[in-house]
Amino acid sequence: MKPFITVKALREGLTNKTFSLSEVHSFFAKRIATHNGKLNAVLETFDRQPNQTDGLLGGIPFARKDNISQTGEITSAGSNILKNYRAPYNATIINNLEAAGAYSIGRTNMDEFAMGSTGEFSAYGPSKNPWDLSKSPGGSSSGSAAAVAAGLVPFALGSETGGSVRMPGSFCNLVGMYPSYGRNSRYGIIAFASSNDQVGAFTKTVYDNALVQSALGGVDAHDATSIQQGPKDYTRSLDGKLPEGLRIGVLKDALEADGIDPEVRTTFEKSLKDLEQLGAKLTYVDLPSWKYGIAIYFIIARAEAASNLARFDGTLYGLRAQDAQNLRDMFESSRQQGFGIEIKRRVLVGNYVLSVGHKEAFYNQACRVRAMIKAEFDELFKNIDVLMCPTSPSLPFGLGQTSSDPLAVYMADYFLLPNNMIGTPALQVPAGFSQEGLPIGVQFLGPQFSEELLYKVGHAFEQHTGYYQKNPQGYE
Repeated sequence: MKPFITVKALREGLTNKTFSLSEVHSFFAKRIATHNGKLNAVLETFDRQPNQTDGLLGGIPFARKDNISQTGEITSAGSNILKNYRAPYNATIINNLEAAGAYSIGRTNMDEFAMGSTGEFSAYGPSKNPWDLSKSPGGSSSGSAAAVAAGLVPFALGSETGGSVRMPGSFCNLVGMYPSYGRNSRYGIIAFASSNDQVGAFTKTVYDNALVQSALGGVDAHDATSIQQGPKDYTRSLDGKLPEGLRIGVLKDALEADGIDPEVRTTFEKSLKDLEQLGAKLTYVDLPSWKYGIAIYFIIARAEAASNLARFDGTLYGLRAQDAQNLRDMFESSRQQGFGIEIKRRVLVGNYVLSVGHKEAFYNQACRVRAMIKAEFDELFKNIDVLMCPTSPSLPFGLGQTSSDPLAVYMADYFLLPNNMIGTPALQVPAGFSQEGLPIGVQFLGPQFSEELLYKVGHAFEQHTGYYQKNPQGYE
């Protein structure tokens, strides 16, 4: 086995008995032990030996983000308030992957309760980007992205509420999917904003991502928002070609908006030419409500976070303050000691926008705008098949560069949040590098349940450009 081996190559090697299950396990366990010290990507490894090569992902190890429950293992959501919490059951997506033959080899670092875009709001310290250790790998799924980018695991699970799979994918030269809301079960995922949260995978290639997603999805009786569709094989149409007559809508803001790094803009323009060479028909489109995505996410996600995190008060599980004088003091002290600064900031805003006198002005109005964005998306996709824009307007952040300026971090999600708010899928694909060698990504967005089309388009683009073949140095 060579470093950065893909899931597809691992499956072929195990099937052909080129290497054994124990050799695969030892290979990745050794890579984590060798390289994780400088990355802080994997918080803990599990000594769970695989015992089968059957199934879609038979014998393939993966890492899970620390907010995804796994029976008997710590699931802390990157927070001190849950630092000793051991999950009593598996998340449904863990069960699905295990049924497909995969197994979890460890848990990865993350922004606390998935709130952050840099990985710096973790109780365990920040993860570092393998492409440049002075840079952030993106957040909140920072550890998962860094682990796959450095070849510590062949794939890893992240979660996305506001770009937390796609942004790290862009910053680390990986493929990342935000699936249609309800495609993957949320049962066993520690909630941030329940109307947005979805799990997605980080992989080196589009084929690998499609393969993992084929195992992840499906109906779940434990999740009332789970869509009534069974698993699909998303790899079946990946032939390196675009669909005949594919109509790609190019978001005008991707070329005209202020604040886009010049190298991101140049890379995006080059990507458009690549797609034209593949036969795509480009149309420049405008979504007037796009610019409101950040504002309504700021309101709705914080309102839902305040509601979801109210359960962490020291009474049932998690940290309980030991010096409390009475019940109210226990509530306040437990949350004060257990939550980090970004959690407190978002909970305060969330409670404010839900409070009497402000709910109509902020939360209810944001819900109306959310419906407006969905209506515009639905109308747009009557005339195009796929929408395209940069994944992030920024190059990877320097560690410490943005943690002191939360507004700058929020604005970096400009191209990510609108589809999160309406639950439509988007696929991040590597698209090039800056002059300093930092990864840059583009994303393909589609109407609800269009994952198969997005994978086909992303695969054709990936095979044509070949940027996925480049890996960070020092991890051979």
